[in-house]
Amino acid sequence: MARLPYSRIAKRLYKAQSAMEYLMTYGWAILIIAVVLGALFQLGVFNPMTFAPKAPPGSCQVFRPNGPGTTSFINLEGICSGELPQYVAQFNGQSSYIQGPTTDFPIGSNAISVFAWIKTTSSFRQTIFSYGSSATAQAVSLNVYPVASNGQFAVDFYSDYVYSGRIVNNGSWNFVGFSLPANSNSITMTVNGNLISTTLPSVPNIASGTNYQIGRWLTAGTGDTSPHLFNGSIANVQIYNTSLSSNDIQALYQEGIGGAPIDLQHLVGWWPLNGNANDYSGNGNNGAPTTNATFFNNWWSGYTPP
Repeated sequence: MARLPYSRIAKRLYKAQSAMEYLMTYGWAILIIAVVLGALFQLGVFNPMTFAPKAPPGSCQVFRPNGPGTTSFINLEGICSGELPQYVAQFNGQSSYIQGPTTDFPIGSNAISVFAWIKTTSSFRQTIFSYGSSATAQAVSLNVYPVASNGQFAVDFYSDYVYSGRIVNNGSWNFVGFSLPANSNSITMTVNGNLISTTLPSVPNIASGTNYQIGRWLTAGTGDTSPHLFNGSIANVQIYNTSLSSNDIQALYQEGIGGAPIDLQHLVGWWPLNGNANDYSGNGNNGAPTTNATFFNNWWSGYTPP
């Protein structure tokens, strides 16, 4: 085998040495740039949601010219085009929740619909929204139940409960809720626009209720006194004293996390949780956050518009 001339060997060694010197000189800079880019990606700098218009707190609300509880001439006022909120409510799963006033919701003859956007950070049982009275066995709550490493959305009516069969994945935003006609046990549940029709063991007694809480269970269930505090973020909670249709539920989901209520005539409470716990339904059911309940402005990681 013919050997390469010394000059060619030296030339190749020189090139190899130059390449190593280049890597030694600029390798750390390249590594630092890669780390910085990774950190910016994790912070959402490259997420288009970062640059989307954000609606300020209270930018959209229901105006009731004849006062709370009335339905004549009501309308939406402000920026109600479905812009992303500036903030969402954040809960630590240990001590934080939002406490409502001890006033009755005008639910009527049991027809009810409740919806919310949620992002969980753990898989234990936790409550999204609840209201009711243990004294009269009237209660309702939206919950996430642990299933394997994720959670399954479920609805409780005092001692009766029903699972959706749909998993709410940790770390992602999910639209959840249900619709129940008057004097019926046929319930329609939804997880991210997927409709699930099922039945409760019996017709629930939820004609009225007091003392709503967001991020905490009222401890009104039979044999269950745990508060099941929520661990994660919640936004845009809406409650109606009617059974919304499948088309209404789908439309509400398509509006996204900043969507306005879809049936003002039957709207009982609306908490966007965009920087505060106020009720923007015009009915005055403002909440009071506990000390550790916060409002987070860098929330859009894990959110994909419908």
